Amino acid sequence: MIVTVTLNTSIDRTLFIKDFAWNSTIRASKTVLGMGGKAADASWVLGELGYDNLATGFAAGDTGKLMERMLRERGCQTDFVWVGGETRTNIVVINEEGKGQSTLVTTGLEISPAHIDEFKSKFTSLMKKSRCALIGGSLPPGVAPSFYAILVKMVRSAGLPVVFDASGPGLIAGMEGRPTIAKPNIDEISELSGQSVTTIESAYRVGTELHAKYGTMFIITLGAEGALAVLAGRSYRIPILKVPVVSTAGAGDAVLAGLSVALAENKPIEEGLRLGFAAAAAVCLTPATADCHRSDVERFIPQIELIPYPA
Repeated sequence: MIVTVTLNTSIDRTLFIKDFAWNSTIRASKTVLGMGGKAADASWVLGELGYDNLATGFAAGDTGKLMERMLRERGCQTDFVWVGGETRTNIVVINEEGKGQSTLVTTGLEISPAHIDEFKSKFTSLMKKSRCALIGGSLPPGVAPSFYAILVKMVRSAGLPVVFDASGPGLIAGMEGRPTIAKPNIDEISELSGQSVTTIESAYRVGTELHAKYGTMFIITLGAEGALAVLAGRSYRIPILKVPVVSTAGAGDAVLAGLSVALAENKPIEEGLRLGFAAAAAVCLTPATADCHRSDVERFIPQIELIPYPA
């Protein structure tokens, strides 16, 4: 079983609009509901693909109950620590003419030290029946960045692999736990390394340095340039598939799902990369965050290229 950890749970409501203007009434032509939070997004993808997984973390209120129901309806197991406040509802705004999209992020959870202790105890128990952990997303108020390091170390101490995806202080702290795989974008790896990463060449150089430092495999996303996978003894450039994009929200989290499958099933990371990037392309076809169809993922897998880098 794959256990996913989302400390700052959310659902995403996506609105399609013609244009935006302040001080005006904006009418959406379509609205859809999707999952939110990196690791929970990955669980939603894993559920669609038929992989055994359990989503945990902090949840609250009616929105939290809705989020949990959405996960269970997708075939995921859940075991959240229920806290004060309300699980977030984020708003994804997409221009219906394909000019871009933005996400409005909110806060909502109210977490006490007792909640954190409860989660640590729960997580320890879950590791006994897990084959891989996937940890990611933002940190809610009341949870220090160092908590990511604690969780990653807990997984590693249990002898299990861990996929990690965070940003800012959370990313920096979590890397001290030495995750098996991390998936930063170029801005995040720049912050982690203290170096400017703007090209695939600089991503390879910095990714190699960080791999030597942490022993972590890095999947560095490069926007329109695709991604660069810096693994143990080998690296790959991964071009993105050209598909008709409806929404990119949650696509990166689908990559996390694929990587976690490879680790949980002790398969080559290359298989996880193909599954993950195929799932990412499938997510782009749908309007809801992290939503995809298994049939699309399966037809995209053979199209994913892993090009040795440097050539």
